[in-house]
Amino acid sequence: MTVDAFLAGTRTWVDAALERWLPPASAEPRQLHAAMRYALFAGGKRLRPAIARAACAAAGGAAADALPAACALEMLHTYSLIHDDLPAIDNDDLRRGLPTCHRRFGEATAILAGDALQTHAFLVLAREVRSATRSRALVLALAEAAGTAGMVGGEIADIDAEGKTPDRTTVEFIHGRKTAALFRASAVMGGISGGAGGGLLDAFAAYGTALGLAFQIVDDVLDETGDKVTLGKSPGKDRAARKMSYPAAVGIDGSLAEARRLAEEAQAAVAGLPDPALLAALAELTVTRIR
Repeated sequence: MTVDAFLAGTRTWVDAALERWLPPASAEPRQLHAAMRYALFAGGKRLRPAIARAACAAAGGAAADALPAACALEMLHTYSLIHDDLPAIDNDDLRRGLPTCHRRFGEATAILAGDALQTHAFLVLAREVRSATRSRALVLALAEAAGTAGMVGGEIADIDAEGKTPDRTTVEFIHGRKTAALFRASAVMGGISGGAGGGLLDAFAAYGTALGLAFQIVDDVLDETGDKVTLGKSPGKDRAARKMSYPAAVGIDGSLAEARRLAEEAQAAVAGLPDPALLAALAELTVTRIR
């Protein structure tokens, strides 16, 4: 199976479950549920669910085993995008080529839609995973990635760093938490779903961390070099906001070289697995999407 076919199949697979596990648009409060669905089904690569699915398969599990983790990851990721786009943070008008959630539904509804998706992610892990031990492990992995030691901590560090002199150590701190923590959780949660433990989970963690850093570096480069149609969001905002980014710290060429090194590091982390082909292909896609 090609990586493109795998991603397309994952999108169909996870979207069907999200449709089942989200409150229907007709349920009250309708405005809130409409906003949640608008943001969640606005498109996107479903890369984090794909990583979880591929890791689960590499650990010997079935796709169905990874489905709750995949859905929870996408819900939490979408919540983070809604809140990132708010006027108090990145103040963006476009996401995936569409008006951002707060532009479409108003700021208050967008905040609450993000809150609801974050909460629903943990509800799915608690309700849909049959093994209590596995459910607890998945909840713990996602909570660690989402909290002050992960995504939220990275977000506040990103805000605090705006306007300061770019420096690679600070950029790596931000990216390691704001982006790489959820990639690490995606791989680890896929592994847990497939029954992995010990050293295998360490390999998945190393893979996800390196992949997440490579992904964010490429995103930083695309913000400098892409256009609104290609990106589906407003380019050039990092530079305008004087954000800490890899291109600001080390330049475009240095950023691309580091992204390539990290993608190879991710591939090496899982090279000893029985079938690492999909995970390796996802890492390669992360750096080749620059073209």
